[in-house]
Amino acid sequence: MARDKVPVIDMLKADGLAEEIVNACKEWGYFRVINHGVPIELLAQMKAVNAELFDRSTEIKKGTLGGVYGKGYMERNPVTPFLESLSIDDISTFTHDFCDRLHTNPQQREIIQKYIKAMRDLAGVLGRKLMEGNGLKGDLFDGWCCQMRMNKYNYSPESVGSCGVFLHSDPSFMTILQDDEDVNGLQMVDKYTGEFIPVDPVPGTLAINMGDIAKAWSNGTFCNVQHRVWCFEPKTRYSIVLFVLGPDKTKVEAPPEFVDSEHPRLYVPIDIKEYRQVRSASKLSNGDALELFRNTKT
Repeated sequence: MARDKVPVIDMLKADGLAEEIVNACKEWGYFRVINHGVPIELLAQMKAVNAELFDRSTEIKKGTLGGVYGKGYMERNPVTPFLESLSIDDISTFTHDFCDRLHTNPQQREIIQKYIKAMRDLAGVLGRKLMEGNGLKGDLFDGWCCQMRMNKYNYSPESVGSCGVFLHSDPSFMTILQDDEDVNGLQMVDKYTGEFIPVDPVPGTLAINMGDIAKAWSNGTFCNVQHRVWCFEPKTRYSIVLFVLGPDKTKVEAPPEFVDSEHPRLYVPIDIKEYRQVRSASKLSNGDALELFRNTKT
């Protein structure tokens, strides 16, 4: 029988917080955080800005495709017929270009910038806790590339019972998700039973999940959880995602502390850009692309 629901972790917990986070990464690959430091008002403001940006004309949204700093607009397509998204490919190089192309007003621009900073700060805290919980020191995500993506699911009565986003694992290390408190649909696969577990929204929380790069970095101990978005009701659904991708100038590999005679190194050092290209070209979206980076010397 599948487990009931993902754990909710209080980031203000005095003792054992780092170990609890690491355990959730290993056992679930998914967890929620409360008291995460991102103001609830800012979450509400960003959700409103998200909706406002998608109300722009298709022509304006397509204008982001030419931006140097943004990956831009993804239209609804045969693979994801209900989903459209807007993304900033590297938040560290975010300027006003992306907002200029979307004709944002000063208030919207300020909210986006505050939101990006708050989410990046939270990622930094989680990265340091992952190091601490594994008996390591340092700032894991220092200098790492992060991508922000805004999503809109255009559900209708005809889409009920359909998949909004197909089953996949994330090609990133970690994902921080602000899901829609009013419209659920997120489901994860229980690694023990293969059954789907609902990751229903919990007001005031953010959802965290591990991706393929986290599994490689942890020498196979973190769960790169498979998940999907399902349509249960004909309501528009919004979500906002921060992907912690990986370092720009170095490759990701398991720290030497994770490797010994009983736990040989499972994967070769991985360049995140190469990994994403290989995964896309091979059409292996459920974590199977990691096998192409398996260390054959052990």
